[in-house]
Amino acid sequence: MPAAAAARPLVNWPGDPVDWPEEDLDGEADQGKPGWLGDMLASGQPGQPARLTAWVRGRVQGVGFRWWVRKNALELGLVGFAENLVDGRVKVIAEGTGEALTELLGRLEGLQAPGQVTQVTHRWDEVRGGLTGFAER
Repeated sequence: MPAAAAARPLVNWPGDPVDWPEEDLDGEADQGKPGWLGDMLASGQPGQPARLTAWVRGRVQGVGFRWWVRKNALELGLVGFAENLVDGRVKVIAEGTGEALTELLGRLEGLQAPGQVTQVTHRWDEVRGGLTGFAER
Protein backbone atom coordinates (compact mmCIF):
# COMPACT_ATOMS: atom_id res chain seq x y z
CA MET A 1 0.00 0.00 0.00
CA PRO A 2 1.57 3.34 -1.02
CA ALA A 3 2.24 5.90 1.68
CA ALA A 4 -0.09 8.89 1.79
CA ALA A 5 1.41 12.01 0.31
CA ALA A 6 2.20 14.65 2.90
CA ALA A 7 0.74 18.14 2.58
CA ARG A 8 3.15 20.48 0.88
CA PRO A 9 4.19 23.35 3.13
CA LEU A 10 4.28 26.78 1.54
CA VAL A 11 6.84 29.00 3.20
CA ASN A 12 6.37 32.72 2.64
CA TRP A 13 9.53 33.64 4.53
CA PRO A 14 11.63 31.74 7.02
CA GLY A 15 9.57 31.18 10.13
CA ASP A 16 6.16 31.49 8.43
CA PRO A 17 5.20 27.97 7.36
CA VAL A 18 1.74 27.59 5.90
CA ASP A 19 0.32 24.11 5.46
CA TRP A 20 -2.13 23.91 2.56
CA PRO A 21 -4.47 20.97 2.10
CA GLU A 22 -3.54 18.45 -0.55
CA GLU A 23 -4.92 18.90 -4.06
CA ASP A 24 -7.68 16.68 -5.37
CA LEU A 25 -6.57 13.99 -7.76
CA ASP A 26 -7.86 16.17 -10.60
CA GLY A 27 -5.61 19.05 -9.52
CA GLU A 28 -8.50 21.49 -9.25
CA ALA A 29 -8.48 24.06 -6.45
CA ASP A 30 -11.64 23.75 -4.37
CA GLN A 31 -13.01 25.59 -1.37
CA GLY A 32 -10.52 25.23 1.46
CA LYS A 33 -7.62 24.78 -0.92
CA PRO A 34 -5.06 27.25 -2.27
CA GLY A 35 -6.49 29.81 -4.59
CA TRP A 36 -10.19 29.30 -3.95
CA LEU A 37 -10.73 32.40 -1.81
CA GLY A 38 -8.56 34.69 -3.91
CA ASP A 39 -10.40 33.42 -7.01
CA MET A 40 -13.73 34.07 -5.31
CA LEU A 41 -12.76 37.64 -4.40
CA ALA A 42 -11.51 38.29 -7.92
CA SER A 43 -14.72 36.87 -9.41
CA GLY A 44 -16.93 39.65 -8.10
CA GLN A 45 -18.06 38.46 -4.66
CA PRO A 46 -16.27 41.15 -2.63
CA GLY A 47 -18.89 41.31 0.15
CA GLN A 48 -18.01 37.79 1.29
CA PRO A 49 -16.28 37.79 4.72
CA ALA A 50 -12.64 36.72 4.58
CA ARG A 51 -9.34 36.82 6.43
CA LEU A 52 -6.16 38.40 5.07
CA THR A 53 -2.71 37.65 6.45
CA ALA A 54 0.04 39.87 5.05
CA TRP A 55 3.76 40.00 5.77
CA VAL A 56 5.25 43.40 4.93
CA ARG A 57 8.99 43.64 4.29
CA GLY A 58 11.12 46.77 4.12
CA ARG A 59 11.79 49.64 6.50
CA VAL A 60 8.49 49.22 8.34
CA GLN A 61 9.43 49.17 12.02
CA GLY A 62 9.97 52.32 14.06
CA VAL A 63 8.27 54.52 11.43
CA GLY A 64 4.60 54.43 12.55
CA PHE A 65 3.69 51.66 10.13
CA ARG A 66 1.54 49.63 12.56
CA TRP A 67 -0.33 52.77 13.63
CA TRP A 68 -0.93 53.60 9.95
CA VAL A 69 -2.21 50.05 9.28
CA ARG A 70 -4.55 50.32 12.28
CA LYS A 71 -5.91 53.68 11.07
CA ASN A 72 -6.57 52.32 7.58
CA ALA A 73 -8.08 49.06 8.84
CA LEU A 74 -10.50 50.86 11.18
CA GLU A 75 -11.42 53.27 8.37
CA LEU A 76 -12.30 50.22 6.23
CA GLY A 77 -14.29 48.54 9.02
CA LEU A 78 -11.84 45.69 9.55
CA VAL A 79 -10.83 43.86 12.73
CA GLY A 80 -7.46 42.31 13.50
CA PHE A 81 -3.95 43.39 14.39
CA ALA A 82 -0.53 44.45 13.11
CA GLU A 83 2.58 43.21 14.89
CA ASN A 84 6.33 43.59 14.55
CA LEU A 85 8.25 40.41 13.81
CA VAL A 86 11.78 39.83 15.05
CA ASP A 87 13.14 39.70 11.49
CA GLY A 88 12.07 43.30 10.79
CA ARG A 89 8.79 42.57 8.96
CA VAL A 90 5.29 43.53 10.07
CA LYS A 91 2.58 40.87 10.09
CA VAL A 92 -0.98 42.04 9.48
CA ILE A 93 -4.03 39.88 10.16
CA ALA A 94 -7.36 41.40 9.22
CA GLU A 95 -10.92 40.12 8.84
CA GLY A 96 -13.84 41.76 7.08
CA THR A 97 -15.39 41.96 3.66
CA GLY A 98 -13.29 40.90 0.69
CA GLU A 99 -13.69 44.37 -0.79
CA ALA A 100 -12.31 46.10 2.32
CA LEU A 101 -9.48 43.58 2.64
CA THR A 102 -8.52 44.02 -1.00
CA GLU A 103 -8.43 47.79 -0.43
CA LEU A 104 -6.22 47.34 2.65
CA LEU A 105 -3.86 45.09 0.67
CA GLY A 106 -3.63 47.75 -2.03
CA ARG A 107 -2.79 50.37 0.60
CA LEU A 108 -0.12 48.14 2.14
CA GLU A 109 1.48 47.85 -1.30
CA GLY A 110 0.96 51.53 -2.14
CA LEU A 111 3.25 54.52 -1.93
CA GLN A 112 1.40 56.21 0.96
CA ALA A 113 2.59 53.72 3.59
CA PRO A 114 5.11 55.14 6.07
CA GLY A 115 8.68 53.91 5.84
CA GLN A 116 9.61 51.96 2.75
CA VAL A 117 7.72 48.83 1.75
CA THR A 118 9.77 46.57 -0.49
CA GLN A 119 7.52 43.50 -0.58
CA VAL A 120 4.12 42.31 0.62
CA THR A 121 3.42 38.58 0.77
CA HIS A 122 -0.15 37.61 1.56
CA ARG A 123 -2.65 34.79 1.77
CA TRP A 124 -6.44 34.56 1.95
CA ASP A 125 -8.30 32.37 4.44
CA GLU A 126 -11.77 31.80 5.77
CA VAL A 127 -12.85 33.99 8.68
CA ARG A 128 -11.85 32.51 12.02
CA GLY A 129 -13.53 35.12 14.24
CA GLY A 130 -12.51 36.03 17.77
CA LEU A 131 -11.11 39.43 16.76
CA THR A 132 -12.46 42.76 17.97
CA GLY A 133 -11.18 46.19 17.05
CA PHE A 134 -7.76 46.55 15.46
CA ALA A 135 -4.67 46.35 17.66
CA GLU A 136 -1.01 47.24 17.34
CA ARG A 137 1.05 44.50 18.93
